[in-house]
Amino acid sequence: MTSLTEGPPKPAFRIGMLLSDKRYRSLTIQVVFVMLLMAGAAWLIDNTINNLRALGRDFSFRFLWQTAGYDINQRLIEYNSQMTHARAMLVGLLNTLLVAVLACILATVVGVIAGVLRLSPNWLVARLMTLFVEIFRNIPTLLWILIIFAIMTEAMPPPAAFRGEEASSTMILFDSIAVTNRGVFVPAPMFERSLGWVTIGPFSLSLTFLAIMVVIVGSIWANRRLLAHATAVQNATGERPVTWWKSILILLGPFILLMLALGFHLEYPELTGFNFSGGIHLRNSLVALWFALGIYTGAFVAENVRSGILSVSSGQTEAAAALGLRPGLITRLVVLPQAMRVIVPPLISQYLNITKNTSLALAVGYMDLRSTLGGITINQTGRELEGMLLMMLIYLVISLLISSGMNVYNARIKLKER
Repeated sequence: MTSLTEGPPKPAFRIGMLLSDKRYRSLTIQVVFVMLLMAGAAWLIDNTINNLRALGRDFSFRFLWQTAGYDINQRLIEYNSQMTHARAMLVGLLNTLLVAVLACILATVVGVIAGVLRLSPNWLVARLMTLFVEIFRNIPTLLWILIIFAIMTEAMPPPAAFRGEEASSTMILFDSIAVTNRGVFVPAPMFERSLGWVTIGPFSLSLTFLAIMVVIVGSIWANRRLLAHATAVQNATGERPVTWWKSILILLGPFILLMLALGFHLEYPELTGFNFSGGIHLRNSLVALWFALGIYTGAFVAENVRSGILSVSSGQTEAAAALGLRPGLITRLVVLPQAMRVIVPPLISQYLNITKNTSLALAVGYMDLRSTLGGITINQTGRELEGMLLMMLIYLVISLLISSGMNVYNARIKLKER
């Protein structure tokens, strides 16, 4: 006997239902569109390869294994002109990632501080931060890069100004950092007992750096397990065990022991002859790009922070103040955690903009991915199409990784519906 709650029997599937039935129509349209898109891409690729063949050229990435024949002044790994274009590309990629990470950190710090101070009850402080935001975000990034580069090159003292008893300039931070017109010289971390390197094709991996990262990640994981256990005990007994000294030991203890085992020490820059030697040389091009991208993007981040803070209901701060919390604790414990849900999505776009704007490094001679693979390598090998496609793919992968990482963080802090 058929139940009264059962609906009418569903009709058997027919080919015509792919267009007439709304259950299948949208899927059919999407499949057809994807097929047309793939066919168009295949035609474009085939047409490009045939045109190259007609010109006597092939489509190949074998040029990456040819000798580069040019030097790179700023580099994080070993490189010389007799190495391959693939190695030069790797050096340029690391330089791009270096300035992108430094600029993202600076933009975040500047943006958070400026965004909070824009809401300060002090009229002068709030107006100064407004002036900072309006000036920096309304002037093109390239101009700020050139301005800071000119200041570093023309206004900073030469290394000779640090020589002798009559020196007109002195090093800062306990004579450890020298700011000159040839760049900034800072102490370099050194290890007496390095673990060596592992070379895989054009890539080289420092075992010392790998060991440090393993210890840091392991310490963070162990500390999170400790805090999770403390939370479980608190939920079960109502009392939270003291964990601050355990967290300090877990986070710092293994790292300090590893540094001692590796013989960590700092190599300070010293003036020898006409220039400084030792330490790390941050060239003016890197400093200009770093500060210009960081401060310029920080102005946009400041507006994101301000809008995020204003999105938090005033009742939240009033309730926290009624509980006796100081203004600083209210901002750190009540306002910012809720504001982050509004701040993070546009912050992703700002990080992506920083990564892509690093290609402006060509204006000041910083050897990033655009200047190496997209510049000298293409000019020497004549592989414009291959070089540009490879560079586009690298920028795409970097952007997708940044978006994925920030989206994971955004998913963790967003409100969960019950």
